[in-house]
Amino acid sequence: MFNFLNKNKKEPKDIKELLSQFNDLKKGFKEISEELENLKKENKFSIQKTGIVRFNPFKEVGSDQSFSAAFLDGNNSGIIITSHYTREGNRVYGKPIKAGQSEYLLSEEEKEVIEKAKDEKNSSKLN
Repeated sequence: MFNFLNKNKKEPKDIKELLSQFNDLKKGFKEISEELENLKKENKFSIQKTGIVRFNPFKEVGSDQSFSAAFLDGNNSGIIITSHYTREGNRVYGKPIKAGQSEYLLSEEEKEVIEKAKDEKNSSKLN
């Protein structure tokens, strides 16, 4: 599209050629700006924010082997995956999140991981 480093390009001879080159640059800049806006819109729906919280659901035994992980897009929508680990087995739950909320009841750890993911300072960026 642009060939800024093209050494074969001649210097403009007069104001007409200069204006022509300027118009070409203006057109190219407009195209790049439009493409950037499209990319921003599309990126809004990719995973942008993540968070993880480890915890022990059974305070009397074990350690922090369980976790909740949130994967949210730019609209704070996505999923939470929670894993409860016990000696007898492991249970994994998934819950959809829309605008930072879920239609399902959330545990304290799941609420915490949503807030952690939404917090720009603590969130991992995957882009």
